[in-house]
Amino acid sequence: MSLMNYIGERIRDLRVSYGGKGLSQEALAKELGIKANTVSRWETATYRPTIEDLERLARFFGVSILTFFPPEEAPPSEQLNALLRAAKQLSPDDLEELSKYAEFRKARSLQKQSKPGRKRKTQDEADGV
Repeated sequence: MSLMNYIGERIRDLRVSYGGKGLSQEALAKELGIKANTVSRWETATYRPTIEDLERLARFFGVSILTFFPPEEAPPSEQLNALLRAAKQLSPDDLEELSKYAEFRKARSLQKQSKPGRKRKTQDEADGV
């Protein structure tokens, strides 16, 4: 499953289960101040939500922005273990700030990975050969 399809499914799942009754695409769009067809296009992976869109969705649904990304299965690295040890010594406010920053960096990294690269034409293609 592609990243955009995964994100679309998470948006749909959150919308459909919202408040136990669900929420229409139109109602969600109104809450976010966007057009209803944008929600539909996110859910079908026709449009790619921006990091800002995902942040607004996460805040609206009361979930972490990481909810929109597939979980990682890799074991923690030494660098991560060192970060976790250092984080244990932080105040609750600093820990919350660190957590938000880590979520932001992860989302930004995944957004860069999901952008398709532009294919450059070879000289033969440019010449029509």
